[in-house]
Amino acid sequence: MRRILAVILLVLMAVPAFAENYLLNGGQTSQINYQMVQKVQPSSNTRKLILSYVVPESFDSPTYRQKITELDFSFSPLPSKREDKTDHRGNKVIEATWNPPLTAVTTTISLTAMNSVKLQTLHTSAPFPPSGLPKQALEYLKATDQVPVNDERIRDKARELTVSAKTQFDAVQKILTWVVDHMHYVAIPQSYDAMYSFRNGKGNCQNYSHLTASLMRAAGIPVRIVNGITLKKPYDVKIGSTILTLKMAQGRHSWIEVYFPDLGWVPFDPQSSELFVSNRFIRVEVGLDNNETEQDGLVRWFQVKGTSGRPRFDEDINAGFVADRVDFIATKTDYGPREMLLGPQVDAAFTKISAVALPLPPKEVPEEELKSLRYSEPYVFGNLEFPENVDFLSSRWSTRQDADGTMKMQKNFLVETAEYVTTRGQLYAQTFILTKPMQLKKTGLALHKFNDNGQLWLELSKDDGGKPGNHIATSDIITLREMKFVPGYSWVDFDFTGSSVILSPGRYWVALGFTDGPIVNWFFTYGKPVGPQDGTRYKTMFDETWSRSLAYEFNYRVAGLVSK
Repeated sequence: MRRILAVILLVLMAVPAFAENYLLNGGQTSQINYQMVQKVQPSSNTRKLILSYVVPESFDSPTYRQKITELDFSFSPLPSKREDKTDHRGNKVIEATWNPPLTAVTTTISLTAMNSVKLQTLHTSAPFPPSGLPKQALEYLKATDQVPVNDERIRDKARELTVSAKTQFDAVQKILTWVVDHMHYVAIPQSYDAMYSFRNGKGNCQNYSHLTASLMRAAGIPVRIVNGITLKKPYDVKIGSTILTLKMAQGRHSWIEVYFPDLGWVPFDPQSSELFVSNRFIRVEVGLDNNETEQDGLVRWFQVKGTSGRPRFDEDINAGFVADRVDFIATKTDYGPREMLLGPQVDAAFTKISAVALPLPPKEVPEEELKSLRYSEPYVFGNLEFPENVDFLSSRWSTRQDADGTMKMQKNFLVETAEYVTTRGQLYAQTFILTKPMQLKKTGLALHKFNDNGQLWLELSKDDGGKPGNHIATSDIITLREMKFVPGYSWVDFDFTGSSVILSPGRYWVALGFTDGPIVNWFFTYGKPVGPQDGTRYKTMFDETWSRSLAYEFNYRVAGLVSK
């Protein structure tokens, strides 16, 4: 088949173009000693308690491999009944029943995962539209409430995106590029189905998976939903002279696997990766959508008629990386989405998607003009959307009652995306871009404290080529004893009024300073919903410059006064 090498560059008044598509080469190899401990404390009126788990199995694909050994499920006390079965999607399910539960039930799941990722040039010649698909793949073209394949808007968009595709990879990367640029991550969406994401352009991991599956299935490409666990251990990717650090929250996650006739099932994380997931993923359960992949961690119970209440549920995940080797090198392309997308080099016919035009930088205002303006209009901006004051331990599960009276408590994929930012030897900085002159009053960070020791402050700097540069001002100091202790994360404002800071339009940085042993986490959002890809940085005591960047964006808000 003739290879399509067309690269369409968008040129607007000589404005440079950019893309955030990165081709990775290399791999990861890890031995992970994994343990999940779940404790269910039934209410006093519970007559029967049923817990369901899916057995994590070994899995092999062209890019990601999971080998499970030393798997053990233990229950205390022992259940009245245990049933092991395989469902119609091939998931091996353990169903344990206590009839009645006389005390709290503890389940311990332990295993060793030998996980690896190998990324080299991937070869695929699968045509588009696909044909001659096996029966087991055809099952994953079906529509569901969460994956509305037959909705006219979904079908029209899938047709629009893939009309010129000649190969399956071409169609897949066109759809995924649109999803990556259309969506931004929110921890608590109003709904988890594809149409909510299609209309609103936001959602969590379930929304990303459902929207991508809807569009690909509408184009005739089989996609199955995968549920599992992501582990919080970060890893680095070398990009020239810089290092990009990637990190997931530790907890439940949803992603997809796409069927290629010549490759088989290949994993994707529609939030940021194609044709692979990192070896920080523990694969557990598959199905048509997340309503179907509900069995792992499902809690069901029957209670005395006319009574209310629900079990108290705790879940703790521990993962020890006995061995961990990471060797990734990335090359940035001049095509692809404006939001970050990571994947291997692919040898296939495809059209390189147009790079996006860089916006012109804000025009700097001379100092004399800045001083002459009257600042009276309140103005607030930043990465403002995060689950404020949410207790993540108690908010991860939703309850409903089925028609037969069975009560159900399901996982909801709410995860705590946060970075420990007061570790010794590391400093963290977040950029913001100001589009109008401003008298700076306060800058807020979404923080959670774990102790009362120490002090915090912010250093405000100019931008120097995408990194913190010359110092402008320092905020007032906050002692941790002054900060209220609340569940979850809340805004902590750092006051700059004492410095009389007036800023011209442009790019700036705030870096968190600390002393005397504070323990503080800073909440972040997957991706870059507001700022540029290089806008979140950190440095160690061995770094002379801020050469390390993070693949996510801290939640921040900048408040001040602008002129009318």
